[in-house]
Amino acid sequence: MTADGGAAGRLDDGLEEALAALAASPRPLVALDFDGVLAPLVDDRDAARPLERSSAALAALAGLEGERAVALALVSGRPLASLVPLAAPPAAAALVGSHGAEVRMPGDEEPSAPLDAWQEALLGDVVARARAVVADHPGTDLEVKPAGAVLHTRTADVATASAAQRALVDGPGRLPGVRVLRGKDVVELAVLDVDKGRSLEALREDLGATAVLYAGDDVTDEHAFAVLRDGDVGVKVGDGGTAARHRVAGPEDVALLLERVLALRTG
Repeated sequence: MTADGGAAGRLDDGLEEALAALAASPRPLVALDFDGVLAPLVDDRDAARPLERSSAALAALAGLEGERAVALALVSGRPLASLVPLAAPPAAAALVGSHGAEVRMPGDEEPSAPLDAWQEALLGDVVARARAVVADHPGTDLEVKPAGAVLHTRTADVATASAAQRALVDGPGRLPGVRVLRGKDVVELAVLDVDKGRSLEALREDLGATAVLYAGDDVTDEHAFAVLRDGDVGVKVGDGGTAARHRVAGPEDVALLLERVLALRTG
């Protein structure tokens, strides 16, 4: 069941009640996607920045101690090399990049992104073939990640974007060992079998979370919504079908949501 977001400047009653229950849990985890959630979607992915209110609320949540402490995580399709400088997350936040291929827990200096020799070779093949697709489809772009390659089609016309996605999926997407992940104006070919749902389950266990808030805007976030349990809070940001029980309109409402969690946790 889904719920519509409330009016601007407030959250709907169902979401308010869910947040109150989450904030009363001993060790809540607040996990968020970045693009379209903390940061408005933009054509230039290198220009994405979190809203100041959201950054301030995350910093305040990260500073809570003792019985008020909250676990934090960013769970993104971006590689951590892109996510970290743009999001500027609190040091206390766990970071998941590339849909789970990279994980950096609080206190870790380097993320884990294990590829064996066969996967390294497969990634090289995928990247080479994906570059050929981009070369044949003006307006598309390729992003290379530690465990995958991503075709971006946001700035291409509709026909070119569709053709490029088909060429990618029907070409290197059919190689053995490659997993296809679709998102908003992106198609990713990954050489590891990862998704945000598995990553969220691992975060829950590793951080000792007693309840989870997860907010996401993309198709890939549905894997995370699918693993939420009773007492957890799933929030779909923006339009589109979803398994999340709650919905808000955009990043501005996410800022309000984070401020509400902070107020409930400190009240």
